[in-house]
Amino acid sequence: MLSGGERGLLSLAFHPQYATNQRVYVYFTNLNGDIRIVRYNAATPETANEASADTVIKIAHPLYDNHNGGQLQFGPDGRLYAGTGDGGSGGDPMGNAQNKHALLGKLLRLNVDGASGYTIPTDNPFARDTSGAAEVWSYGLRNPWRFSFDRQTGDLDIGDVGQDLYEEVDVSSTANLLGKGLNFGWNVMEGFHCYGAATCNQVGLTLPVLEYPHTGGACAITGGYVYRGTKIAALVGQYLYSDYCASFVKTYPNGQTWPTLQPTGSVSSFGQDAKGDLYIVTLDGPVYRIVPGP
Repeated sequence: MLSGGERGLLSLAFHPQYATNQRVYVYFTNLNGDIRIVRYNAATPETANEASADTVIKIAHPLYDNHNGGQLQFGPDGRLYAGTGDGGSGGDPMGNAQNKHALLGKLLRLNVDGASGYTIPTDNPFARDTSGAAEVWSYGLRNPWRFSFDRQTGDLDIGDVGQDLYEEVDVSSTANLLGKGLNFGWNVMEGFHCYGAATCNQVGLTLPVLEYPHTGGACAITGGYVYRGTKIAALVGQYLYSDYCASFVKTYPNGQTWPTLQPTGSVSSFGQDAKGDLYIVTLDGPVYRIVPGP
């Protein structure tokens, strides 16, 4: 595994039938800097059997150390979703995000229920269409570092890290097939704004539900979850998100900032448990559970 920059061990996900098949999926960058998703079988509740490693997919990413994406989630449909960055540098110089044949700058959707590797779900947008790679579910993403599914509605919420000026949240509901075939706009747009030009062709683009600027120390969105717990009524149905540099915690759609939830350290991820309680993960080490105030 290669670390440094934005590389390293970036995400893991447990199979929906983990209790019976003991499968866990790991997203990391290998020694060449390429993205790998590998399946392991658990040896014990705390350890994986290294000998069981099965490479699900490998994606070349050799040039830059940033924009690796890194989120794995199983969707409500049981498929494995993986968010990949656009390949790095700035401005997507290789044009990956808008290239439907490239696996970078995408949300991928894979069927991993077979004995090894993956197969293409037959309802993927390009499964029977040569205009794009069969693994691609959505495109036009810069660095979808963290995304999640609303456990009640199934809606897909993506925190996509911006370039120089704006961060954004993209939402796709079950009504529009959870983002199937959608183009979220990068590098034509950054947030609601044309990128690198005064005007741009926005036809066919799915714009974000919110953006925020790089003010107050903000630099990179950390996407979270819609709160579906039972302990904090004011948060129910609200999407929580943060920023790696500013470390605020805000909610959508009510637009509220929660100063009592602001952790110490850079917020790198969120977590959700079986009861719907949410957790905040910081790069500095502490993991915080969100609980009702006194």
